[in-house]
Formats: sequence, C-alpha cells, structure tokens
Amino acid sequence: MSIHKIDLHMHSTISDGTDTPEEMLEKVKAAGIDLFSVTDHDAIKACISIKEILRADCPLFISGVEFSCRDSLGKYHILGYGYDSSAEAICSLVETGHSSRMKKLGMRLDALREIFGIEFSDKDAAELYANNNPGKPHIAKLLVKYGFAETVNQAFADFLNKAKIPNIYVSPERAISAILESGGIPVLAHPSFGSGDETIMGDEMDERLQRLIGFGLKGVEAYYSGFSPVMQKEILGFAEKYNLYVTAGSDYHGENKLVMLGDNNLDDVDQAPAGLHRFLEDVSYR
Repeated sequence: MSIHKIDLHMHSTISDGTDTPEEMLEKVKAAGIDLFSVTDHDAIKACISIKEILRADCPLFISGVEFSCRDSLGKYHILGYGYDSSAEAICSLVETGHSSRMKKLGMRLDALREIFGIEFSDKDAAELYANNNPGKPHIAKLLVKYGFAETVNQAFADFLNKAKIPNIYVSPERAISAILESGGIPVLAHPSFGSGDETIMGDEMDERLQRLIGFGLKGVEAYYSGFSPVMQKEILGFAEKYNLYVTAGSDYHGENKLVMLGDNNLDDVDQAPAGLHRFLEDVSYR
C-alpha cells in the first residue's frame, strides 16, 4: 500500500477526544488517510480496540500514546509509537498516568468548590470519575452546561487555569525509557510549545532537545497543525542536525478542538524529509 497522507497524533474518547475508537477509524477512512495513529493521553486502550477491528481494506495503523511529563526544567509531551501493548514497562506507565489523572480530577473538583463555590452533583461527579482518563476538558463541559461559562475556553481561563493544583507528572526520562523498553519509538510532541502559551525556540529548544536525546529520545513532531512555517522549519533543522526521526500529526480531538483530521501541514509523505521516511521504515505498524 502506498502511503501519501498520514496523521500520527489524535485523541479518542479514551482520553479527551469526542470520537470513539470505532468512529475514529471510520473518519480516518473517510478522510483518505493512508496511515494513522491514536495517541490518547496516558492510555493505550483505544489502540488495542482499533487493532481488533482493523480489516484488510483499512488504513495502516501504528499504536500510539502521549504521556504528559514534567521535571524541574519544564513540561513535555512525549509520544510513543509502535510499542508492544503487553509490555510491562508501557502498561505500568499507563497505570501511573491514569492514577495521576484521577487524583488531579479530585483536586480540581475540590479547588472549584473551595475557591469558587462551585460543586457538582454526586451524579455528575460519578460520571466524571467513570471516564477512562478524565481531564480539564471534561470538567469544562460541565461548567458550560450549568452556565458558569459560555465556552470551554472561557471555563479554562476563568476557572480551571486559576484553580492551581499540585503538579503530578511522570518525568520525561521515565516516559522515554518505558517506551524504549516496550520496543517503541519516543518522539517529542509539538516541540515548540511548552506550558500554556509558552513558546520554546532557538538555543532553549536546542538545549531541551539535547537533554531529551540524552534520555533516549528518537524523534520530533516537526509537522503539526499549530506550527507556523518558522517553527516547522526550525524543528526540521534540529531533526537533521541530530539525525532524529520526523513525524506529522494534527492533534485532532473531535469536537473539542478546531482541528481537522490530517491537518498537519504535510500534504504528501513524498514531500517529507528523510527523517520521516526512516521513521516509517523502522516503526512497527499493521
């Protein structure tokens, strides 16, 4: 099968997207995407489900995951591709990420009550906890539903981003190590973006990449829906400088973001640099 259109960064209902794994597969097919990956936050359940329903006429698929990481120098999103989903290292890290998200959910609900006097019903709280990996978007939708905010973005700005909670993250070193131990390829997601509105470029980006490469990082997401041409050019330059794999992803979240499937600033794989072709040669997919 020839590969021209790819999207290696998207989220299902298993994390903070609005499409089920089954719906996502059908939308990927409708969009004419030849190769895709689902990269739910701290979760691999969607990838396991999709592998079970793939047929001969389906697009090619790479198992994916996205770990939210932080250490003393900043925040990182580490993507993992082509791992063995039964490997202990990846399963253990997924469980750690899930536990952290559940703890943060409780902290956010407590903060909303204590700071703003907002308390949801037991039924609403139970539904939040019933999600596979609940995050801020799930709470934001409730704030909109009950009229505390007009939009999800306003709910973030006026409430959730002001309700500060302790940071609970895995280190980028641990995420990269677990992906490698599970036979996968660790890639830095949207490298130019840090915490919130933070933009990382130039020497700071170079220093960050060198540090992560020291941990075993193998690639960068150089084609990304939110990148300006300047950002894309810089990340492609770093990929060439350090002989890194290159990937392309939209960061599609269904109705939770104004990003379309396949929107990653890469029209055709044939136009991509050698780093992307090496990635496609070396990663495990089906």
